[in-house]
Amino acid sequence: MTTHAEKRNLPYTPEQLFRLVADVRKYPEFLPWCLQSRITKEEGDNIFYADLIIGYKMVREKFGSKVTLNAPGHIHVEYLSGPMKYLSNHWKFIHEEDGSCTIDFFVDFEFKNKILQNLIGLFFNEVVQRMVGAFEDRARDLYGESGLNQEGDSLITS
Repeated sequence: MTTHAEKRNLPYTPEQLFRLVADVRKYPEFLPWCLQSRITKEEGDNIFYADLIIGYKMVREKFGSKVTLNAPGHIHVEYLSGPMKYLSNHWKFIHEEDGSCTIDFFVDFEFKNKILQNLIGLFFNEVVQRMVGAFEDRARDLYGESGLNQEGDSLITS
């Protein structure tokens, strides 16, 4: 079992960050090791099924998942198929008084292959930090140094 939990406060609205994380089709443009992504099925506006192909050098793996969107506060990813025994992942987007957003990110997984599980354990924290950092960099690319109070993004007042 490998687990990572992280909280980061970013100068963007929950709506902006929610949209960024929910846009799985764009992951290959900015997410390290994500070679392909595609939506395989949609159920209404808040559930979709996606396949990601993750690769590094000669290793390529396909992951199937069910993604549940609860805008703008929560995204839950349920693992369906691939090289894992299990995977649980969520993103929470917490509105702060100053209009910024605290991201609460959690992932817990275990590979079926014990050798691969032991290998990823050696680099896991670095890999996850790079991936979370890639989302932060993407937010900066899309919304600037601070995305607060941009037109088209309402701030939550509750």
